Amino acid sequence: MKKKVLFMVINMNIGGTEKALLNMINEMPKDQYDITVLMLEEYGGFLAHIPEWVNIQHFNGYKKIKGTLNNPSTQTIKEAVKNKMFLNAFFLFVLSLISKITGERSALFNYLLKKYPIDPTEYDVAIAYAGPMDFISYFVIEKIKAKKKVQWIHFDITKIGFNLKFVNRYYKKFDNIFSVSKTGKTQLESKLPKLKGKINYFYNILSTKQINMLANKELGFEDTFNGLRILTVGRLNKEKGQDLCIPVLSKLIKEGYNLKWYCIGEGSARSEYEKLIHQYGLQDDFLLLGASENPYPFFKQCDIYVQPSRHEGFCITLAEARCFNKPIIATNFNGAADQICNEHNGLIVDSNEFELFKAIKRLIVDEALLEKFQRNLKGEFKNNHLELNKLEIVIKN
Repeated sequence: MKKKVLFMVINMNIGGTEKALLNMINEMPKDQYDITVLMLEEYGGFLAHIPEWVNIQHFNGYKKIKGTLNNPSTQTIKEAVKNKMFLNAFFLFVLSLISKITGERSALFNYLLKKYPIDPTEYDVAIAYAGPMDFISYFVIEKIKAKKKVQWIHFDITKIGFNLKFVNRYYKKFDNIFSVSKTGKTQLESKLPKLKGKINYFYNILSTKQINMLANKELGFEDTFNGLRILTVGRLNKEKGQDLCIPVLSKLIKEGYNLKWYCIGEGSARSEYEKLIHQYGLQDDFLLLGASENPYPFFKQCDIYVQPSRHEGFCITLAEARCFNKPIIATNFNGAADQICNEHNGLIVDSNEFELFKAIKRLIVDEALLEKFQRNLKGEFKNNHLELNKLEIVIKN
């Protein structure tokens, strides 16, 4: 009999978490698993890439409660009063006080979800995949029936909002807690020593066959530039560190190097980055290409790949770059050392302009080092089988 597995996420926007989920699903045999993807909102660039045999659902009530969850409590209370929903305004006021006193929002979640029944389907495993996100963790614990429940952590919990009061109350209800890197596992164990026996790491899965097929499917770079192409892939925001790269490119060009830097991704910092690009006079040299469902032709065709992130959980784009045997420079975020052995198959540097500049210049001038990295890079992931075994053990035991 097939094992019933549910993954809960926010949506299927183009991002590392969503791509990691797609990769995992594609590696799970459809004759062994009955998979459901439950989204808060049913949209996103990766939505169409979910295999046809996977059951897609979304939480119908999220649209009604989204504002209350995401907006300041004072705003939602004022809106309730304005709409003459005085009883609701009173409850929201009380719940905001409770949240301030307790330091976490499970009472608000309970109030917002009380009229939505528990899903009658019983799963073998239900996974709060978009973690850490308190609302999804709460939803999986309180509104989903499953023999086993798993919490997934995709981000550096020392850099993002990680509500220990909520976590200490609810994570003990999960059977397993997975981080996507060894460093992340260690961080979780230090924050949650009583749950150490439940915590493990689970590397994001790649389908190298699919990646290489997609790399040959489209054109990639369309300009006629004949210098060195540097590539960075990720959302345009400070977390991903693209702002560090702009002055680095300016300095490299001033030293006479023939370079262009291409960024694939979209995000809230685009306008800020465009101003910075204009400030350095790099409109023709630092190119924001926007989001792409298929960045792999660019990975294949670039000369150097740089991941300048300030923090990550695992960084699936770094893993993807490894598939193409490209010289890689990564900043020292969670998951970097799980993938790059410094000075062996790439460089890991501190997250600042000076270190990035030195590393890129070193790769440009030292051809022997570049060849060494290309020789030592492993062109495919060997961890897929091992990681899926971890999930299979959780399901069966």
